[in-house]
Amino acid sequence: MRAVLQRVTQASCTVDGEVTGAIDTGFLVLLGIEEADALEDLDWLAQKIIGMRVFGDENGMMNKALADVGGDILLISQFTLFASTKKGNRPGFTRAARPEVAIPLYEKMIEKLSALLGKKVKTGIFGADMKIALLNDGPVTILIDTKDKE
Repeated sequence: MRAVLQRVTQASCTVDGEVTGAIDTGFLVLLGIEEADALEDLDWLAQKIIGMRVFGDENGMMNKALADVGGDILLISQFTLFASTKKGNRPGFTRAARPEVAIPLYEKMIEKLSALLGKKVKTGIFGADMKIALLNDGPVTILIDTKDKE
């Protein structure tokens, strides 16, 4: 799994003119799922997202996690995070999981993050043409890959 975390002061997802999810302070998380991903990847990544200390403390240092600032999560599925650009100029997406694999893992991630955060995670709609608006704070943008674990 790959996740792009963006610290935001606001973010929203709109599908067909309707807002499906919106948050203020928190993380916009773009989530890519590949065929090789398993529940262990999901659990590790969820813990990383929830524990990520990139919010400012009293001294302006990035020292606080989501729970410390009452933050929210907007989770968006994004298969293009597994784009292969090795050949030519048209990306290939063969590493991205097929919907029958990705949807159950995406839904489990929503459940896991909601449980860890103690409140409902906002979402887009899997596979839809989504319009994402955000105000990146910092900017702070972090890439996490469960196969790298850096």
